[in-house]
Amino acid sequence: VQLQASGGGLVQAGGSLRLSCAASGFTLDGYGIGWFRQAPGKEREGVSCISSSGGRTHYTDSVKGRFTISRDNAKNTVYLQMNNLRPEDTALYYCATTLEACKYYNSVYVGDLFENWGQGTQVTVSS
Repeated sequence: VQLQASGGGLVQAGGSLRLSCAASGFTLDGYGIGWFRQAPGKEREGVSCISSSGGRTHYTDSVKGRFTISRDNAKNTVYLQMNNLRPEDTALYYCATTLEACKYYNSVYVGDLFENWGQGTQVTVSS
């Protein structure tokens, strides 16, 4: 049972990347999926979350209008399309599952409510 985030890389400011969060050993059906990031010396931050049905999405203020989260249950994968990237988006990006409401993705309850954390994928945005 594992999540694998991929798609990171080095990109210039203003560029785009699409991150993928793929599950192995279990199905993502029924789980909300959150994307999180952590930059060196900073606390982990909730970036976005999509409900199990895909009908509800949440974004932290700094990425609204630039990032789009989506899911393809047939491919057992969740995506994070990141456009107009900024140097401050540089971080290690992780995904995780939740059986609770997605709205907790950026709260103090993340550690309790999200699980199946996979290895992250590094996103580096140069100025």
